[in-house]
Amino acid sequence: MPEIPDFSNPLFFVLLVVAMFTVIMGRFVLIAGLFHFAFFVWFPEKWKQRRLASKQVPRAQLLREVRWSVITSLLFALAGALTVVLWQKGLTRVYTDPGQFGLWYLPVSLIISMLIHETYYYWLHRWMHKPAVFRLIHKVHHDSKTTSPWTAFSFHPLEGLLQAIVLPLTIMFLPMHYYVLLTQLTIMTFSSIINHLEVEVYPAKFEKHFIGKWLIGATHHSLHHKQFKYNFGLYFTFWDKWVRTESPKFSSMFREKTSKKEVAKT
Repeated sequence: MPEIPDFSNPLFFVLLVVAMFTVIMGRFVLIAGLFHFAFFVWFPEKWKQRRLASKQVPRAQLLREVRWSVITSLLFALAGALTVVLWQKGLTRVYTDPGQFGLWYLPVSLIISMLIHETYYYWLHRWMHKPAVFRLIHKVHHDSKTTSPWTAFSFHPLEGLLQAIVLPLTIMFLPMHYYVLLTQLTIMTFSSIINHLEVEVYPAKFEKHFIGKWLIGATHHSLHHKQFKYNFGLYFTFWDKWVRTESPKFSSMFREKTSKKEVAKT
């Protein structure tokens, strides 16, 4: 087995950043692109009733979102490369043997990490909606009042940085297998894209399901972009429910968009 390079070496660090950027941006473009084409190009009539906005997203907005997403992906790549260096220096709890803590711990560590991430993001998000902070940091994301799959990574660099630091900080005290860490990063990408689709993909009555009622989807997050003062969660709805920041319009809008009524011919 070839020896792993010392990524604290500047040359290897730059190569690692480039490799990670390619993976992160490539994964984002692949997933966002598939959703975009499936809902708006290949099968637009099939999903017409489930659309949450009447207007198509302008091309200028899509291009702006892609530009911000490139910067965000670069910041995520830098955070990932720094995490690898911290791991090589023995400063993280990332491990490579799946049996080290038992197989049962793999899904448990994923759940714990996602709950930490959810809590961090919810309160960070609430803070970013303070007027002075919003204008400086979060407005870039909310410039997309009608969202698209490409809105998912469309952040001001300061917001991208604040989002990038939570997982490196988490694995400095929480043991996680590196496959579990990669799984969470993939879930994060899928979740963020689904939440910004402006097309509800979850089935009817899912918002009342014993699992579904805790998961954020397109309807839930679309209301955040339109109302600003509700629905601050990332993966889950529990903080919004507990702190009473869930939009009162959510359930009725979800039912409307997932009902089996006939779509009027145009």
